[in-house]
Formats: sequence, structure tokens, C-alpha cells
Amino acid sequence: MGMHIVVCIKQVPDSSQIRVHPVTNTIMRQGVPAVVNPFDLISLEEALRVKDAFGARVTVLSMGPKMAVDALRKCVSYGADDAILITDRVFAGSDTLATSYALSSAIRTIGRQQPVDMVFCGKQTIDGDTAQVGPGIARRLGLQQLTYVSRIEQVDPQAREIVVHRRAEGGVQVMKTRLPCLVTMMEGANTIRFADMDNMFRAARCEVLEWDHKAAGIEELTRCGLKGSPTVVKKVFAPPPRANKAEVLDAAGKPPREVVDALLGKLFAKRPDLEQEMHP
Repeated sequence: MGMHIVVCIKQVPDSSQIRVHPVTNTIMRQGVPAVVNPFDLISLEEALRVKDAFGARVTVLSMGPKMAVDALRKCVSYGADDAILITDRVFAGSDTLATSYALSSAIRTIGRQQPVDMVFCGKQTIDGDTAQVGPGIARRLGLQQLTYVSRIEQVDPQAREIVVHRRAEGGVQVMKTRLPCLVTMMEGANTIRFADMDNMFRAARCEVLEWDHKAAGIEELTRCGLKGSPTVVKKVFAPPPRANKAEVLDAAGKPPREVVDALLGKLFAKRPDLEQEMHP
């Protein structure tokens, strides 16, 4: 039997069109289009490349409202084989701790049908930006954890090994570990492929499985939703716009050294402390 890969995806509001309510300081989602989290698409593409190389089965999994079916169908149009949405009122208000518990329970249930060799997650989501759900899933399932991966160097299904390049402070780590594992992909690692006509028709006909908490194998409801979420968001606010406008420095026909001296002169006039640090 070939490899089985689960890709966790999330439907998020388009961050370029999100606004913050000026009075309540909460995110205004009304009228904002929903998209597949861009970092998750990078992970999906990497999973599809493993599928192309080894004939793997790719299952996309999401937790969210019923409208998230659209995001899962989008993933099927790119080449995923199966799509599962866990949706239930008990999940409402979940933070990253409760979300990782629900998703890991669903992955464990999926694995009873066919063992899962790899789990892919995006580095983070554009609405939460925590980067906590992927590691949380790995910890709960006891998977080898490979975060901030910039490139998958090698996958060996026979030896049950994987070699990746992981971005870290000060350079790149080349890491080798055994399957099963969880991988979170960095931005810039790849670009999602175009959906072809056959997969687009298949996505339109695809039956997205919708699981409630029972179908997902979730037994402890106190670990879901608001009850299982210790995180409290006190305030959401938009950063204030910059009051200072950019200054234009006319450098036409001037030698580079003169331009640099003029630029530093303007900078040091405003920040004399910087000049003292550079010339103690």
C-alpha cells in the first residue's frame, strides 16, 4: 500500500481586506472573502509532489464552519484525493490548544482506515499567526516534528526516512528523521500548481465528508471549543498609520559618496544617538 499524507488546511478571511472595528476593536469579517490559508497551499503543493513521486494518497483535513467545504474543494481541484471537514458547534471559539486536540483526534481516526505516514501543515495562518497548531498536533500524535522546512531533500518510503532543509537563526539545518512525521513548510518553498480540468471536474463532484465530534473520535468535549481554550484575546487593534512622510533626496548627477554623506547627515540630525553609537 502506498504512502498516506494528511494536509491540514484552514479557510481564513483575506487579510488584505480585513478591517478592525473602531469602537469594539474586533475584526470585522462581514463582506471579507474567504481564501485557503496561503501557507497551507505551500504544504499542499509539497504533499502533491510526494504523491507525484511515490503515488501517495493525499487527504485534506479542515476544522471550521460548513462554508469551509469550498476551501476543501479548492484543494481537491489541485490534486488532493479525499477531503474531510470536522464541523460541530462544540468547536466554536477554539484556540490553538483546542484546535490541535480536535485535528489530532481526527487524524488518529483517519489513520485507522490507512496509517498516516506524513502530516503537512502551513507554517502558520494569516489570521492567527501563532504557528502553534502544527507542533501541537505533532506532540499529541507522537510524530517527529520538522518545522520551518524550506525544502524537502529526500523521501525514502522503503527506509521510512526523510531529509529536509530547515530554516533556523544563522543558517539552514539539514535534518534527517524517520517516518511518520509532521512537516510545516516555509513561505517561498514552492508555488501551488494550476488546477487542471480533470481535477476541477472531480472537485465539483467530490463528496466532502463532514464529521461531527463523534465521527472525528473526540471523546473529551471539555478540551474543545471555549471550554478547552485557555487563551483570552483582550484586544485587537490596527497599528496607527505613519505620521511622517518619506523624504526624497535628489541624487541626480551626484557622486555616491556625496549622496551617502547627505543621507547620513539628515539621519544623524534627527537621531544624534545613532551617530554616537557608530562613532563612540
